[in-house]
Amino acid sequence: MVRPYVRTGGRVRPDRDVRLESVVVAAPGPAGELGPDARRVMGLFAVGRGGLAVADIAAALRLPPSTVRIIVSSLMDSGHLAAPAPAAGDRPRNDILQKVLDGLRELV
Repeated sequence: MVRPYVRTGGRVRPDRDVRLESVVVAAPGPAGELGPDARRVMGLFAVGRGGLAVADIAAALRLPPSTVRIIVSSLMDSGHLAAPAPAAGDRPRNDILQKVLDGLRELV
């Protein structure tokens, strides 16, 4: 077993605001030298595959989510991963969200 701080080079928190629900995509561009865990993360992004949530990456690699957040942050800093910006009109209206919430409460 390799300790998380060894996997992250001694870092204990990400440089960016990378959350478990954050979706990242492989960015075209630099393909510099990567460590073993970074290569494993990048290996999940097959050709034509869309984005992955940080939680999904952690589950697929069976690594602690906190460690994956730091690795993903480093890959974003190096330009290997990017977080797509949400479209401006891509949010549902508040009244629809309220109806969904009310419906879920009725199920409980």
